[in-house]
Amino acid sequence: MEHFIWNIDPILVDFGFLKIRWYGLMFASGFVGSFLTMQWIYQREGKNIEELDTLLWYMVIATIVGARLGHTMLYDPAYYLSNPLKILAVWEGGLASHGATLGIILALYLYRRKYGDGYFWLLDRVSIPTALAGALIRIGNFFNSEILGVPSEQPWAVVFTRIDPLPRHPVQLYEAACYLLIYGISLAIYKKHADKPGFVFGCFISMLFSVRFVLEYFKTEQAMYDTGVMFTTGQLLSVPFVLAGIGCIVWAMKNHQPKPVA
Repeated sequence: MEHFIWNIDPILVDFGFLKIRWYGLMFASGFVGSFLTMQWIYQREGKNIEELDTLLWYMVIATIVGARLGHTMLYDPAYYLSNPLKILAVWEGGLASHGATLGIILALYLYRRKYGDGYFWLLDRVSIPTALAGALIRIGNFFNSEILGVPSEQPWAVVFTRIDPLPRHPVQLYEAACYLLIYGISLAIYKKHADKPGFVFGCFISMLFSVRFVLEYFKTEQAMYDTGVMFTTGQLLSVPFVLAGIGCIVWAMKNHQPKPVA
């Protein structure tokens, strides 16, 4: 059986002094798409669009710092604690979505103290474009031939020749497709339940990390240590987020029921 061969150079353009990578392009495109989505939301709700410039910087910094610390401290802490300067070497790869999520949640808490928006109001709206950014970042991972799937003989399996000759599940594309679906679903939920703070956010993280949990079965193990149980590190880290999301949904529904007419 012939499988799809993937051998794309991860460098899109090489100017010698400057290299533009596919991953960097996808990463930047994710934030552009997120900004445009938030711009639409702010216009729809009559909010001050000028505030988005500051919010974008909060999001960019939180995503990079949170994702990097998440990878270094959750997936290979022994190595990075022994080589602390390597924590700063973002260009060598290694960003974790669990850390990025925590970073964004913290950054939004700090942001709302300055601008006065409701915390769950912000979480609901920012979670929508986050799914879009996640999808584009996973496509960037595909260009980088990283976050590999387990070997497979399925006809759609991909051979990442820069890594090895084995056909593998293109799990990066599975994840990107799921995130795009979550983006669309989150938008639909927002349009219907925007008046229930916390509801969109709860649905978002429940869907996102349920997908992460399932797709871990198709990924090679990323952690540099054994969890000692039947689940991977990524799955164990996803469970609290799924439970927190369910809790947010229940809380939002319970505290924002329509008042009975006297």
